[in-house]
Amino acid sequence: MSFDATDYTGRTACGRHAHSPLRDFLRTETGSAAVLVTATLAALVWANAAPAAYESFWHTSLSVRLGSRGVSLPLRTWVNSGLMTVFFFVVGLEARREFDMGELRDRSRLTLPLVAGLSGMLAPVAIYLAFNAGQGTTRGWGAAMSTDTAFALGMLAVVGRRMPPGLRVFILTITVVDDFLALGVIAVAYTDRLAVPALLVAVGVFAAVLLMRRLRLRKGFLYAIAAAVAWFALLASGVDPVVIGLAMGLLTYAHPAARTDLERATGLFRLFREQPTPELERDVRVGLASAISPNARLQRLFHPWAGYVVVPLFALANAGIPVHGDQLGRAFGSPVTLGILLGYVVGKPLGIVGATVSAAVVGRGRIRVPVGWGAVLAGGTLAGVGFTVSLLIATLAFTGTRLQDAKIGILSAVVASFATSRLVTGALRLLPGPTRLRALYGSAETITDLAVPVDLHRDHVRGPRDAPVTIVEYGDYECPFCGQAEQAVRELLGDFGDVRYVWRHFPLGDVHVHAQLAAEAAGAAALQGRFWEMHDLLLAHQGALELEDLRRYAGRTGLDTGRFERDMRAGAGAPRVAEDVESADLSGVAGTPTFFVNGRRHEGAYDVAGLSEAVRVARARATVTT
Repeated sequence: MSFDATDYTGRTACGRHAHSPLRDFLRTETGSAAVLVTATLAALVWANAAPAAYESFWHTSLSVRLGSRGVSLPLRTWVNSGLMTVFFFVVGLEARREFDMGELRDRSRLTLPLVAGLSGMLAPVAIYLAFNAGQGTTRGWGAAMSTDTAFALGMLAVVGRRMPPGLRVFILTITVVDDFLALGVIAVAYTDRLAVPALLVAVGVFAAVLLMRRLRLRKGFLYAIAAAVAWFALLASGVDPVVIGLAMGLLTYAHPAARTDLERATGLFRLFREQPTPELERDVRVGLASAISPNARLQRLFHPWAGYVVVPLFALANAGIPVHGDQLGRAFGSPVTLGILLGYVVGKPLGIVGATVSAAVVGRGRIRVPVGWGAVLAGGTLAGVGFTVSLLIATLAFTGTRLQDAKIGILSAVVASFATSRLVTGALRLLPGPTRLRALYGSAETITDLAVPVDLHRDHVRGPRDAPVTIVEYGDYECPFCGQAEQAVRELLGDFGDVRYVWRHFPLGDVHVHAQLAAEAAGAAALQGRFWEMHDLLLAHQGALELEDLRRYAGRTGLDTGRFERDMRAGAGAPRVAEDVESADLSGVAGTPTFFVNGRRHEGAYDVAGLSEAVRVARARATVTT
């Protein structure tokens, strides 16, 4: 074990931005919310400046034919039932990623968002039905129940910048639940005609997809063809075909890149470097692609299109309504408008908060709320924004004036939800410090990703022994990104006096030929109580890690060079390196640098800003749990 309480005040920092799939997803949703607002405003302007042209354009028929067979649909239907399939495919991908790798991999954490999501749908529906009972408009109940993911996360970025990260995951999980249930509602409640033979074809194709998945077929074009056939079959059956998008996304498994796959990819690239043939080039591409899960590859491909093209086009096609004083006055007296507006603004937070409280009480500690009650309330108000699925169901339930009333209710709910969310987050900021932290973070334990806990008697530790926040880095002395991250770590330790830092070895021998030798040199220095001195020199001279260089560093750090050389020849530092590598494998580490903050894997950038934010969150959570 090595311990160093040195206070670093260095100010130079640089680091490569390493983004997780979840962080990329959230950033795209946040950015696309602005595009969505722009498209909505454009639709309103278009529909009011030239209402006839607006409706005429979206009713233009577009045909797709193959021989004598084909499909002819209005442009609006192509957007609502065609392009929106891509959106729901991305929703399914993210739900599967959370289930395989995120918060929901702990299945006990699945109960709460399921209950909250379901209750958050039932309460708005109940309010809508209360306003519309006996009015002949009860068919529109589905338009009051589903949260819009892009708007909710976009508003969270604006009004909830100091909200805990767990709130984003909580909202995302709830939106996935109600998107999934909403599509079931569309398939069951809003299908006027049902062609059983076509539906059986769709079911058969989906069964074939399940078989291909079980046989581990990885030909993407086969799945794409199957999805297209199922889409046309569902269209012919009368069931809204967007459901196939969600189903295909949920089937696409996610997993972190495995070290063995990465090492295989490195070997293929070396072969290609020695013999650059077309065959080896193909092998390299396949090897690189296979190291990343299908879920990650498809999210990277489709999510920007869904966020920046598909959903804004949907808004442009559906949000255009003529707005004038008389119409607004009539709409806000309509049970359709009031039912949708109050369903979202009152029913959503009531359902989500009420279900969360009930689950926590009934569970008697077995069900832990992932964030504090103040954050749950903020999440409930943010979830009160319905747009994409709500508009989709409104177009299926209504026509004419009632459809216009429903759209006004949906758009009004967006504005009202934003206002109430800002009021809630503003009120939380006014609370005293300790009370505010508890209201935001709660007392639930987070998932621990670090398989082998920090041992102060074994690990190399820099910083206060009793620090509430511990950063563990798995690193490689020859990795240039570890060298860059070292500057960020130095500044971090200078800025935060209550953080301890742990280095664990993870030499990537297939990439860096001197990394193992350098790690053993640090281990040999640790045997003489000079680990951190050697550590600093190795990272400062990453291009000079030959054995002769290591001997020179031993002299500069004041080591007994004779003992150092004997320990190096005997491989005295190798067992410790092997233990660190084993703990890295158990923790799912595949590359360097990989950071863990209080046992939780850090998925963001490892520059000063990214690590500082992770430290602040960990410190806040540690404060309310002690």
